[in-house]
Amino acid sequence: MLMNSSPASDPPRPQSLQDLFVSFTWLALQGFGGVLAVVQRELVEKKRWMTQDEFIEDWAVAQIMPGPNVVNLSLMIGGRYFGLKGALAALAGMLTAPLIIVLLLALAYAQFADHPGVAGALRGMGAVAAGLIAATGLKLSSALLKNVLGLPLCIGFGVLCFTAIALLRWPLVYVLLGLGGMACTLAWRKLRGN
Repeated sequence: MLMNSSPASDPPRPQSLQDLFVSFTWLALQGFGGVLAVVQRELVEKKRWMTQDEFIEDWAVAQIMPGPNVVNLSLMIGGRYFGLKGALAALAGMLTAPLIIVLLLALAYAQFADHPGVAGALRGMGAVAAGLIAATGLKLSSALLKNVLGLPLCIGFGVLCFTAIALLRWPLVYVLLGLGGMACTLAWRKLRGN
């Protein structure tokens, strides 16, 4: 009788600091116009370092911390697996290559900023970024079905947030504090009642 020699499979994780650095460098190099869709696909679907629920929870925390949310997420994930060294490796991976590319692009832009093709290309990239954000939002919306607030209330908060930011042009910090505070309070009350 043959026995399966592999132990119970542990969830995948970064193998080393170098793996973490290379993975976040690869994420950063794919993230033109918005990295949320890329990060979710790479970390949840391809590498499986996180579940969908873990990603949504960590992304929510990363968004309320000061600084770029994807940088915050890289610090959190690196720290989870390798402590301070992991956080620094993930941060370096997230920032090194894009910094070099942005500096080179800034030099090129200074030379060609007045060219009409450059202006058109930048407008086109804005449309693509908006599409990426919308697609990722739809993809992550399945998590709302399990949210403690329930789907109707989550949709209501989403509509209020969109209205406040996109239509009324309120500052993000006020919307985050106001609607975020209300949502957290309601969720806490519902969880406490259970």
